Amino acid sequence: MKNDVIKIKESEFRISLGIGADEPINIKRLLQKLSTLTLYKKLSDDFSGMCLKSKEKTFILVNSTQARGRQHFTIAHELYHLFIQKDFKVHKCNPGQRTKDPQEKEADFFASIFLMPEMGVKKMIPEDELIKKNVSVSTVIKLEHYFAVSRSAMLNRLHGLNLISQAKYDELKTILVIKSAKEHGADISLYLPGNEGLIIGDYGDKAKRLFDNEKISEGHYLDLLSKIGIDLTSDYEDQPYC
Repeated sequence: MKNDVIKIKESEFRISLGIGADEPINIKRLLQKLSTLTLYKKLSDDFSGMCLKSKEKTFILVNSTQARGRQHFTIAHELYHLFIQKDFKVHKCNPGQRTKDPQEKEADFFASIFLMPEMGVKKMIPEDELIKKNVSVSTVIKLEHYFAVSRSAMLNRLHGLNLISQAKYDELKTILVIKSAKEHGADISLYLPGNEGLIIGDYGDKAKRLFDNEKISEGHYLDLLSKIGIDLTSDYEDQPYC
């Protein structure tokens, strides 16, 4: 699929979701809206995530050991496979394969324009930096947090939009990410792993309904919850109004 076609598909996808052309994406809220069951688990570093699709459900597995910004890109990448790519069923995301597989390149391009829309990015850059194509570190950090993406993803997008030169890109790539974020008073959680064990979707709710309606036994119900890391048999303190 050519880039211009992907741009059209991305625009149509945004419109269908009621998201403005230059708005940032709230990934977790979007996953809930799409009813895409998403599970964050510790995986090997060379495995960013995977997704699969049936007639009724969509599922994404995300590597929680990778930085949150990178997780967002992985999810957007998987959304391309689930909702844009034709004749899709299952996909495993291995970063090393992306340079070889045309559909992987397409998914990366979609993720880039979806998470970092052109006009949205340009509006966030000070006019003098925009004109001179000399985006500052401070602006890059501001952009990363506004669009919730990694330093690498943002620099690639700025370079792809011709908003920074190759020399500026090379210069910015050498700057330490967390150190520079701290120096500018920015929250560093975007650059750190997180979300281990988080589940987005109605898996647990459906399991509870099956149990309440006596469709499955208590043992089966507990087994289903254990598969997503929930143990109802463990001791814990609770309050009626937390």
